[in-house]
Amino acid sequence: MKQKGSAAERELVTMFWGSSYGAIRAAGSGVQRFYSPDVLASNGSRIIAVECKSTKYKQQYFEREQVRQLQEFAKIFNAEAWLAVKFSTEWKFFKPEDLKETKNNLVVKHNSEDAKTFSDATKGC
Repeated sequence: MKQKGSAAERELVTMFWGSSYGAIRAAGSGVQRFYSPDVLASNGSRIIAVECKSTKYKQQYFEREQVRQLQEFAKIFNAEAWLAVKFSTEWKFFKPEDLKETKNNLVVKHNSEDAKTFSDATKGC
């Protein structure tokens, strides 16, 4: 499972580099003492902090605390907070406010109206 997630993170970094952005992957981002996003990207005028997931299902859950920490990190870095989910082979991007609440977590769905493409996310919509 971890291997699939890190492969998706590396793929996302490659996508950013192919779109006039520089990007880094924060290895071990989920196990450090201080929170860091999975991917940090910038084109010189925008900074994007990304929490990245990969799933074979039609929905993806996020822990509330993880999203809160992403937003806090983005605020400190003056970055935009994004959640990227690779649904099988298709990437979808969400702002934290796009997530829906469940009893215990937050969730996004593959077919959500709020889902953005990589191109949408990097254009700054």
